[in-house]
Amino acid sequence: MKHLEFVKKATLVAVASFALVSCRDTDSVVGVEEQGVVQKDVISNITNNVIISTYQDLNQKALHLKNKIDEMTVGNEQALLAARQAWIEARSPWEKSEGFLYGPVDTEGLDPALDTWPVDVQGMNNIINGNQTITAGLIAANNEVRGFHLIEYLLWGEDGNKQAHQFTPREIEYLKAAAQDLQNNTQKLHLGWITSGGNFAQYFLNPNPNSPAYKSEKDVLVEITDGIFTICDEVANTKIAEPLTGDNQAPAPEKEESRFSHNSKKDFSDNIRSVKNIYLGVYGNGGNGKGISNVVKEKNAALDNEIRLQIDEAIMAIDAIPGTFSSAIFNNRPEVMYAQEKVAKLMDTIEKKLKPFINNL
Repeated sequence: MKHLEFVKKATLVAVASFALVSCRDTDSVVGVEEQGVVQKDVISNITNNVIISTYQDLNQKALHLKNKIDEMTVGNEQALLAARQAWIEARSPWEKSEGFLYGPVDTEGLDPALDTWPVDVQGMNNIINGNQTITAGLIAANNEVRGFHLIEYLLWGEDGNKQAHQFTPREIEYLKAAAQDLQNNTQKLHLGWITSGGNFAQYFLNPNPNSPAYKSEKDVLVEITDGIFTICDEVANTKIAEPLTGDNQAPAPEKEESRFSHNSKKDFSDNIRSVKNIYLGVYGNGGNGKGISNVVKEKNAALDNEIRLQIDEAIMAIDAIPGTFSSAIFNNRPEVMYAQEKVAKLMDTIEKKLKPFINNL
């Protein structure tokens, strides 16, 4: 009898142990599956509602810029002001795309076609002073005489205050060709991601061992994280640092991007907003809020909060720089340095904490 009771107890213990192990195994599998679902949802939202939406917005605003430049004539001040405003509006989504400079923007050479700096003023003048009809095709051979900064230079002039009556017919002809070229390239960029075009999105949405691009969701998340690190690095160590200290620790104003339009601070803050959009999974009123943050906070809420705070601090510090960036690098250097430090701190956190976290998924 005692032997039978012992057998019963042993059997119950074994069954309970098996059930406990099975439960743990099941929980582990469910946890992995749930993590995979989160990653897929995050990648889908970032792809469709952040990256593609940004490029769609960019292309629409580039078309608007082209239309406004097409209305320009010598002496028409109102048309000039409208074209300048359209340039500023088109510039914003481009800068908000610089947190994801991978895919067609890289492989198709669209980044240098759209945003090469500095402008080759001599090359531009050679075309203007020539006798060829100025077309988008003519200027496409040299990235330094096309894109946002070439258009900016012509619209504002070297001193940032060019008047409508100072334009020549050939300069306006050049502007119209450059605006057409810009919009051609923003359209290529948008088409490069969508299903009716190059469909680069498929590589993000369907990673697999046979893919020529990404073998897993983790690979996609690594690419996305590298992208936001890269733009933080560029803002801190190139876009801010070079004009601030590029002349043997003294200001080097000629190294400032967007200085003709005095749009540099907006460029920088939009670059960090690009990071924010990717991290939070939003663009304007779009996106469902599933971003890299969702992947991080599942396992490390403290790191998620740290990154969110540092993103906002970097944007606020840039926006708080007094006046124009052109004057601030001379007259408000502590504020510029503070903004640079905030961006560098965010960059450091992404490099030393976020990237290892993603790599260890």
